[in-house]
Amino acid sequence: MSEYKVVKTMFTKEQIAQRVAELGEKISQDYKGQKLIMVGILKGCFVFMSDLCRQVHDVDVRTFFMQASSYGASTASNGNVRIVQDLEIDISDENVLIVEDILDSGHTLSYIRKLLADRGAKSVKICTIFSKPARRKVNIDADYVGYEIPDEFVVGYGLDAAEQYRNLPYLGVVEEV
Repeated sequence: MSEYKVVKTMFTKEQIAQRVAELGEKISQDYKGQKLIMVGILKGCFVFMSDLCRQVHDVDVRTFFMQASSYGASTASNGNVRIVQDLEIDISDENVLIVEDILDSGHTLSYIRKLLADRGAKSVKICTIFSKPARRKVNIDADYVGYEIPDEFVVGYGLDAAEQYRNLPYLGVVEEV
């Protein structure tokens, strides 16, 4: 089993909080007076989604979760997405916002966006706190992006390395030791 060590901070707790507030304001403007279903993609989204949903105002927000995997035991997506935990509601004619911690290869989010659209959602948009365009394997962009980041292995604010570091309040870069 690999061991990892945080070697630098990419974004502080304060920088992330400010950006989440800005994303919440934009989502509030875009969906003002409407209903919105936020679908968090577990496990990494839970910290971001918790903060984000509290920054959305004048919108009837309901929150649900899915869990998908395209990584297996590796840190690189194999492109084969499988749904581990599915939604328990009908999303027909609903505005859906997929909330994710990081848009990396794009395999998982592309698959889930199509799946939810095929289920009859009125709209399906994506919000991610971090986007890593250098790793993109699928042509997909998020509608709401906190930060674009370089191709470094990052942890914290919900992101992990072998299930460690999710609890860090900042985004850190790790190296294998």
